[in-house]
Amino acid sequence: MAALAPQVAQAQQRSVAFAGILAGVDAQAVTSREALAQLPVTRKHELLERQKAARAAGRDPFGGFSAIGFGAGMRRVFASPGTLYEPEGQAPDYWRVARALFAAGLRAGELVHNSFSYHFTPAGSIMETGAHALGCTVFPGGTGQTEQQVLAISELKPAAYAGTPSFLKILVEKAAEIGVAMPTLTKALVSGEAFPPSLRDWLAARGIAGYQCYATADLGLIAYETAAREGLVLDEGVVVEIVRPGTGEPVPEGEIGELVVTTLNPDYPLIRFGTGDLSAVLPGRCPTGRSNTRIKGWMGRADQTTKVRGMFVHPGQVADIARRFPELGRVRLVVAGEMANDTMVLRAESAAPSEALAARVAEAVRDVTKLRGSVAFCAPGELPADGKVIDDQRSYK
Repeated sequence: MAALAPQVAQAQQRSVAFAGILAGVDAQAVTSREALAQLPVTRKHELLERQKAARAAGRDPFGGFSAIGFGAGMRRVFASPGTLYEPEGQAPDYWRVARALFAAGLRAGELVHNSFSYHFTPAGSIMETGAHALGCTVFPGGTGQTEQQVLAISELKPAAYAGTPSFLKILVEKAAEIGVAMPTLTKALVSGEAFPPSLRDWLAARGIAGYQCYATADLGLIAYETAAREGLVLDEGVVVEIVRPGTGEPVPEGEIGELVVTTLNPDYPLIRFGTGDLSAVLPGRCPTGRSNTRIKGWMGRADQTTKVRGMFVHPGQVADIARRFPELGRVRLVVAGEMANDTMVLRAESAAPSEALAARVAEAVRDVTKLRGSVAFCAPGELPADGKVIDDQRSYK
């Protein structure tokens, strides 16, 4: 690790600098987000590119983002698809999941059956370290071996499950199939995929109260569900912004946009990290009394990149076009047509549409995307505030 000492020292310095920035944001502008909005958004593909470049040059495998190096300060290293590497530091409840487990009803002294993966990705460790911080014991079930996991649940009698909701359903169905009772399993914290109300109700009918949390390998816990079942409460260890997809510009409260997250993690600071997920802020406080901001939960992917006539068109390009014309409101690029005959129409809100403005906007579309497209104006407020920047209506895509 000695060869990485300069990169680690540099990351530590950046971590201190980021901490200073965040301290100022916290004291002066968290509500307005003005300070954070001046910093660039880093998206996963950019982080991956930096890591790959550093690894190819024989330098820091974390691309200079980790403030800790191999050794006592870094307990584990994980790999996410890409391959993107994430460090795990020594801090108790490093991924900050204990709060979500508590909200799901778990308490000290209980056994948790953890069916998240324990290899490569951090999911298993995310739940395990949170459970340990809460004072729980963990059975590392991992994935697969369904019948053996059911038998372990029936014999060890855990109070709770942690894992994906779909695998919990598989376990419950397997238990019924082989005639094994699991009466003690009454709580669950699920993540990693959508948790629709239909599945939540299906589990509830079988005696399991399931709650969801939103976490990622890069950021740890972002938000979690409470007994109120009204959106997800943001974790207190992150600063979350909702921005217009393809940009770093915050949207008005209540409007759907991309979740951009800043972690307050001194070991692995990520400032304005674009998750690529869509959500929106819910007004008011959680009925349970938790005072932090709530979001509506996962509402789809912000990456609406599509290919038109052999060329990729990105949400950032649409945002670039809109920025050139302050007289426009919301815009949406609609892609339609048959194979080999794609059409692009930029729908744009305008209080004063004109042929001259349409010609200028169409020229900007061609300049930015290198493709021809027409412009169709609509009244201010006509386009829905649903976070969609590119609407690909082709059936074949």
